[in-house]
Amino acid sequence: MSLAHGRPYLAIPGPSVMPDAVLQAMHQPAPNIYEGDIVTLVEGIVPDLKRVARTEGEVAIYIANGHGAWEAALSNLFKPGDRVLIPATGRFAHGWADMAVGLGIVPQIVEFGTKSPIDAARIEEILAADTAHEIKAVMFSHVDTASSIRNDPRPLRAALDAAGHPALLMADCIASMACDEFHMDAWGVDVAITGSQKGLMVPPGLSFVFFNDRAKELRAANPRVSRYWDWVPRTEAQAVYQYFGGTSPTHHLFGLRAALDMLHGEGMEHVWARHATLARVVWAACERWSEAGALKLNLSDRGLRSHAVTALGVGVGNGQKLRAWTAENAGLTLGLGLGMATEEDPNGTGFFRIGHMGHLNAHMVLGAVGVIEAGLQALQIPHGKGALEKAAEVVAQPEAVAF
Repeated sequence: MSLAHGRPYLAIPGPSVMPDAVLQAMHQPAPNIYEGDIVTLVEGIVPDLKRVARTEGEVAIYIANGHGAWEAALSNLFKPGDRVLIPATGRFAHGWADMAVGLGIVPQIVEFGTKSPIDAARIEEILAADTAHEIKAVMFSHVDTASSIRNDPRPLRAALDAAGHPALLMADCIASMACDEFHMDAWGVDVAITGSQKGLMVPPGLSFVFFNDRAKELRAANPRVSRYWDWVPRTEAQAVYQYFGGTSPTHHLFGLRAALDMLHGEGMEHVWARHATLARVVWAACERWSEAGALKLNLSDRGLRSHAVTALGVGVGNGQKLRAWTAENAGLTLGLGLGMATEEDPNGTGFFRIGHMGHLNAHMVLGAVGVIEAGLQALQIPHGKGALEKAAEVVAQPEAVAF
């Protein structure tokens, strides 16, 4: 007998839970891809995407995952031999750096580990020493999906300005967009990228590159850009067919339209506040579990944690066992540990992640907390008591969050 039968809950940090409205919007015949309703659909989607990113700049839509957005941004802006500065706070900055290497771009990685945010003062020192302005961009993860560290873009913009450096500020917002507060223009970010499968609540397959006039100028100076990744026709084309470099991703666009209606119907400030509150529900339980036994949050400082994903360790082998138990016995799928391996745990079996992003509410998060509690009990993993009560307290009396 298993208690996993029924609707499963995918609590990994992407793909996130798909709303019924999104799935229903996608369940229709293919449209004409050259004219008619598809044109109107795209014309409405573009400004609403920019409202999510809080930008008056441009957005290019690609039929690709987040790795495609990495490559698109790099391909438009840089040529072989260009240098970029990449402060790393987990696995995904290294992934973007590796993508740069594949294009002949030279990344300078500044490692901050998996438990600390970017030190903007150190970045300012490096930029100030680059008097020839060989560094073309500072590229960072707003949220690293592996470590759950959230990096504030504003100190990095201040570092660039203090050093008088013209490099672009480029943010990977794949895990954070529509989950954590983000103001592209107000915070001085020149390029931001994201994907469809997390806070935007659409199946994997779309990625987005937002860029401002400074980035457009650098693109204009680039002598050669891949025909597919070139964002110029995707933002200046008069026909939808050219806008997408060929056939448009029709059904993803149907789903995206529904998702954007949900986000703006709720209001982005309320979306951010909901994520912040539900993250505190998760943290309240995790902090209580961590009072006894092996379970530890990757980040002790709440101010550094993402509101979309929480990374934890629970002892060698126990993370893997706990994930298997919750999936097989209760229908809850937790995220595996990424980039958190240690010498004593080279395969990262002691780590797991809780995704709390996109289409979720209090009963989903409280249910996930309850299942994890049951798993800890069933597997006899030592843990502190009272986690469910603390989580319920946050739901009963949520802190006021204003954006």
